[in-house]
Amino acid sequence: MRRTHRQAAAAACALSAAAALTACGDAGTKYANADRPPAPIVISASIDDHSVVVSPKKFGAGPITLIISNQSTASQQVTLETAQQPGDAGPGEKAIQTGPISPRETASVKGEVKQGTYALRVGGNDVRPARITVGKMRDSAQNDLLQP
Repeated sequence: MRRTHRQAAAAACALSAAAALTACGDAGTKYANADRPPAPIVISASIDDHSVVVSPKKFGAGPITLIISNQSTASQQVTLETAQQPGDAGPGEKAIQTGPISPRETASVKGEVKQGTYALRVGGNDVRPARITVGKMRDSAQNDLLQP
């Protein structure tokens, strides 16, 4: 009688092990393992009553965090858009836009930019926009440690 109980327990363990192995899937199945996007970089911008200044002015395509300091005397809304080419009518394609930034305040906005030339501008015509050149896509952050 004792032996039958042990045999039943062994059979139950064998069945559960077989079920667990079946749940693992086919060993020959291939999965797409796409690389991570590039790590975000921080772009700084400052607005005064005459112009928008940005640093760096040249960087690679990918995710960015734009930190803007409004040092002007008026509230400003900042737009990052593709720069107009000769013969273009109207504004460029918007990539990033902030809400109003009060004087002496900062704002931070995240976005992704593609290769091309951009203008970082504010609403009024009195403030000269900054020109930004975005190059080819930055390298993947696939092998960078301590990434989110």
